[in-house]
Amino acid sequence: MSNGQDKLDAIVVGAGPAGSAAALVLARAGLSVGVLERGEYPGAKNLFGGVLYTTVLGELVPEFAASAPLERHVFRRRYVMLGGGEQLAFDFSSAAFDQPPHNHSHTVLRAKFDPWFASQAEAAGAMLLAATAVEELIVEAGRVVGVRTGREKGDLRADAVIVAEGCNSFLARKAGFRRDFQPHRLQLAVKEVIALDRGALEQRFNLSGDQGVSIEYFGGDAVAGMFGGAFIYTNRDSLSVGISCAAGEFPDRKMLPNEVLERFKAHPAVAPLLAGGETLEYSGHMIPEFGRETMPRIYGDGVMFAGDAAGLVNLSPFYHEGTNLAMASGRAAAQTVLELREAKKDFTADNLAIYDRKLRDSFVWRDVEKCRDIPEFGRRNPQFFNRYPYVFGQLAREFFTVDGRPKARVERDVFKRLRKEVGLMRFVRDLWKAFRAMR
Repeated sequence: MSNGQDKLDAIVVGAGPAGSAAALVLARAGLSVGVLERGEYPGAKNLFGGVLYTTVLGELVPEFAASAPLERHVFRRRYVMLGGGEQLAFDFSSAAFDQPPHNHSHTVLRAKFDPWFASQAEAAGAMLLAATAVEELIVEAGRVVGVRTGREKGDLRADAVIVAEGCNSFLARKAGFRRDFQPHRLQLAVKEVIALDRGALEQRFNLSGDQGVSIEYFGGDAVAGMFGGAFIYTNRDSLSVGISCAAGEFPDRKMLPNEVLERFKAHPAVAPLLAGGETLEYSGHMIPEFGRETMPRIYGDGVMFAGDAAGLVNLSPFYHEGTNLAMASGRAAAQTVLELREAKKDFTADNLAIYDRKLRDSFVWRDVEKCRDIPEFGRRNPQFFNRYPYVFGQLAREFFTVDGRPKARVERDVFKRLRKEVGLMRFVRDLWKAFRAMR
């Protein structure tokens, strides 16, 4: 660090959305705060699907739209079920979403957005040190008092440490704040950024100006019948294309993630959207699905965990929201530091419990709790991913087939097939279970 201090007020590990949010709040309050980023620059190793929800960002940086590297605002959402050569889709767009603040939804690329967000914290006075791996937390008398980096004379001390290093969070595991991961508690996502001529992109997706669309794909043909889904998000002159599935599914199916992605890209409903594109980036990312029972401890003496490191992800298939929760948790961690300093209290676990209460009183914990049962539901009900998409695709095809039969007969035939293939009572029970998992 270049400020000549032996001890900082706070250290933030990770310059993603959670870490930069925490650093920004602390630096604005006049605290000395160091941000340690393992990548060569913020965003160098970070990945997410592509839609940034900006409600918290707007509170932290009210004029963000004037300088943030936003790609497109999401005014249309499309959900597609692929199975057996058919696709069933629900498509929603809104003129209201086409006007500021654009439903607080924008596509971004983390390699561009993260450096910009970190620069906001730097401008406020935070000190960023990139290409610096934090190897462990320094613990003395049971309390975290700093971090040990891989640099020469790399021990740094601070009154409080905020860990926002992502899902893997080696520091949390090494310090005993969480148990080892189990494959069924993680999702593995792989993604490509595919360059595409802007004119062709807007024509294919029926867009104009800065309009954007997010497309979520489900069903057996999307991700080989696994628990998960695929996506396409439109950027200015590129597409974010990827898949995300339960990590344990890949060895069970004897498939590699890139094989699932290539299979999705080659689907007849997908390939024409990508035609002529050039792959610019390929990356992978782990997404936490810790759930209520295995949620890691998010604070201890001298330390707090934020964002993916704390398992704070909204797992709803309709949102896939992580960055907004990350920024909110980073802000809450920073506010906790400020409140304890104002009250002249030390950073014991008892006092840092304020952080936990802040999260529980906010949308962050409520959204996490609301979706906590979705991973287990998906694993216990594979028919939603490897059977129903095929069945309902076939039923839709039969319903819309014109072959000379009277329409009343077509409807009766479809109903009979539904009873035969699925069973009405079973289907109703499954829908009820799905509703309970997402309520």
